[in-house]
Amino acid sequence: MAAHPEPTFNWLSPWIVGGTRIVVIFLLAWIASRVSRKAVATLRLRTLRQVGQAGTSELELQKRVHTITQVAARALSILIWTVALAMVLHELHFNIAPLIAGAGVVGIAVGLGAQTLIKDVLSGMFLLIENQIRINDVAVIDGTSGLVEEINLRTTVLRSENGAVHVIPNGSIQKLSNLTRDFSYAVLTVTVDYGQDPDRVMETITELGAELRQEEAWQSIILQPLEMLGVDALDSSGIIVKFRIRTAPMKQWAVAREMNRRMKRRFQDAGIDLAFPSQTLYLSPENLAEFREELRAVVRDAIAGQSATPKPAQ
Repeated sequence: MAAHPEPTFNWLSPWIVGGTRIVVIFLLAWIASRVSRKAVATLRLRTLRQVGQAGTSELELQKRVHTITQVAARALSILIWTVALAMVLHELHFNIAPLIAGAGVVGIAVGLGAQTLIKDVLSGMFLLIENQIRINDVAVIDGTSGLVEEINLRTTVLRSENGAVHVIPNGSIQKLSNLTRDFSYAVLTVTVDYGQDPDRVMETITELGAELRQEEAWQSIILQPLEMLGVDALDSSGIIVKFRIRTAPMKQWAVAREMNRRMKRRFQDAGIDLAFPSQTLYLSPENLAEFREELRAVVRDAIAGQSATPKPAQ
């Protein structure tokens, strides 16, 4: 009985099986990545339902949860695709054990030469753990101010008022000021003329602040009554009165602009004069006569020039 020849495509079987496994690995990695995103989103929603615990406001909780979940989602995605890549290399008959061992040695070498990178990552972790700043906060980092758009383990991204994007390594941050954590203050000063009664000025400002807080549009924004700090200084141009208003986060600038607008109108109606730069000259008696002659000459020249100007045709 004649033997059947072996199929010529048997050599393809390992490649077909291996290719199928690789496709399945990538498919499972994609599914796991999508599931991790859904899980992070679900965790975010459940956490947001805990509003009010330990006195945390809804806005503050949203900022912190959004920041942490964003970093967690990125970390999970990197982990999933790294494991998938290692499995694919194994299916392609690469011995990944030496790669892992070599990665450890290389990691030590890189770590010795990449201390700045390690410092950035550790600083980024502490930014998240200590809840120093969150996405959508307004912060000043080493003199650079802006809206926090991203917080990564290595960098923090700020967008300034003029639209410029500032990427700041976390390890280089020496001084950080969060302008919108829990609440904010609109701190204002107004300079009035020395002829005005400071008590009347402060009373007018306090009444104006109370009126503003009673309006429906500002009730949820202004958290406490206006705090009058008093006469802050006696400047060369006038009396400086200082006060502040406690507001919801990121609302201090809107409140300050509205108060400035209303103060100008209220002072004008009440006859309170704002100060403006002025300078007083004192002339000695021996120079007074000379100054008068110079002033008369200037006036005569001005009148002569005006009379010499031709009149337009009627």
